[in-house]
Amino acid sequence: MGDFALTRHLPGLEVPYVSLGEYPTPIEHLPALGDVWLKREDLSSPIYGGNKIRTLETLFADAQARGIKRVWTLGAYGSNQAVACILHARRVGLEPGAVLFPQRATPTGADNLRVTLSECERVKVLRSIVTFPLHWWRFMREHGRSSYLVPPGGANPLGALGHAANALEIAEQVAAGLMPTPAHCVLAVGSTCTTAGLLVGLPLAQKLGLWAGELPKLHAVRVTPWPVTSRSQILKLARSTARYLEQIGGPRIDIDPKMLVLNTRHFGWGYARVTRSALAAKQHFEELTAPPLDTTYAAKSGAALLELSKELAGPILFWCTKSSAPLPRVDAAKLANGPAFVLRWLTRAQPNR
Repeated sequence: MGDFALTRHLPGLEVPYVSLGEYPTPIEHLPALGDVWLKREDLSSPIYGGNKIRTLETLFADAQARGIKRVWTLGAYGSNQAVACILHARRVGLEPGAVLFPQRATPTGADNLRVTLSECERVKVLRSIVTFPLHWWRFMREHGRSSYLVPPGGANPLGALGHAANALEIAEQVAAGLMPTPAHCVLAVGSTCTTAGLLVGLPLAQKLGLWAGELPKLHAVRVTPWPVTSRSQILKLARSTARYLEQIGGPRIDIDPKMLVLNTRHFGWGYARVTRSALAAKQHFEELTAPPLDTTYAAKSGAALLELSKELAGPILFWCTKSSAPLPRVDAAKLANGPAFVLRWLTRAQPNR
C-alpha cells in the first residue's frame, strides 16, 4: 500500500487518511504519440483502480474519524465512483450504499451497474433524475446523522486533497528522471475534483521546492455538462481546497486561473453520449496496447490528447483514469430480482447479452 505524499512532505498536516491504493502509480512513455507520457492512475488498485481511489482515501478516513460506519455515494447508473466506493468501503470496515439516477445506456455503464447491484445491498435506483432532489431530501432526513455522504466524484476540499498529493508524487517522479517536466497535462473533468486538486498540488510542489521550472497547463476535457464543469466551479473548488489546506496546517497557496485550459470540443451531445472522436481514440489506444478508455470519460479526454499532441510542444502528461482491474463476477440471481425498469435499461445498454 502507498503512503500519503501530503503528510510525508507536510508532517504537521492534520488530514485524515486511510490507505487504499498502491503508490506511486507508474509513469510510462507513449512514443507512438511523440513526447506523450501516461500517469497510470488506472493501476492505483488491483481491486478497482482509477482516479476515484485517492479521493476515497481521505473521505473514508473522515467517516471513520467521526465514528460513522455507513457511507453513501450518489451518481449515474454507470458511476465509476459507486463501484469504487462499494468495492473499497468494506476493506476499512465501512458499509457502502449508493443512490443512482439514470444516464444514457452504454456498455460501460451497464458493466458498472451490474457490479453495483451485485456487490451492494443498499442501492436506490431511481427512474428519473427529476425525482432525485426529493429522494435525496428524504434520504438525508432519515439517514443524514447516521451515514456519511461521499459527494459526486468526491468533489469537496477534503476529497480534492487526494489529488493534490498526487501532484507531489508526480514531482518526485520527475525529479527521479522517470519523465521530463511536463509542459501540459491532459485529463477528463467530470466532478472537477481531480482538476481542482492538481491546481492546488502543483503550486504546492513548487512552493516546497519539489518542482523545478514552470508549472504545466492543465487541459481539463469536459465530460459532464455545464455548469458542473464550468471554469468558475473548477476554480471555486480549487480555492476552497487551498483555504482548507491552510486551515489544517499547510502553507498558503494562490490559485492561478491561467493554469486551467477548459477543453469543451469533445463533450459531444451530452454526458455518456458516445462521440466519433472518442470511439476513434478508444480504438487507437487499443491498437497501441495502451491503457483502456471508457467512452463516457477517458475516451473523450483521449480524443483531446490525440488532437493536442499534434498542436502542442511537449512533454504532455495524460491521466489514465479508467480502472484496469477486472471487475468482479456478477451474481446473476441478484440482477434477476432487480426492478423491471433497471433490467430494461441493462438490455438497452447491452442488447447482445
